[in-house]
Amino acid sequence: MAKKIKTFIKLNVPAGSATAAPPVGTALGPHGLPIMDFVKAFNEKTKDQQGNILPVVITVYEDRTFSFIVKKPPVAEMIKKILNLQKASTAPGKTIVAKLTRAQAQKIAEDKMEDLNTKDIEAAIKTVQGTARSMGIESVD
Repeated sequence: MAKKIKTFIKLNVPAGSATAAPPVGTALGPHGLPIMDFVKAFNEKTKDQQGNILPVVITVYEDRTFSFIVKKPPVAEMIKKILNLQKASTAPGKTIVAKLTRAQAQKIAEDKMEDLNTKDIEAAIKTVQGTARSMGIESVD
């Protein structure tokens, strides 16, 4: 018989280095979940992606067990990584901090495709370019 789902928890956690400290502890604690079990399982599953911040969706069941799905890093993190940026512009629209080529945008779109709400590569590229624009990064061909 299927377990009854109590709730879903969405977090952004550093790959391979989750700890019981916030945000993990504060999110899982109130649901009575075994925090260290999640931390160990998450770190084991993501140890090859260290340095990335990964979105994770945790399904909490009524019997206080859980399962989780790790998604690809947020588009903004992928853009910063491909351009070797520490942070985005503090004044997007006024200050341009970098240029993102169409090829780079396409690579990010292809990597992130399974998490996006489109199957159309052109729409996915536009999504990446829009995120870049909001970070003060100019898209160039």
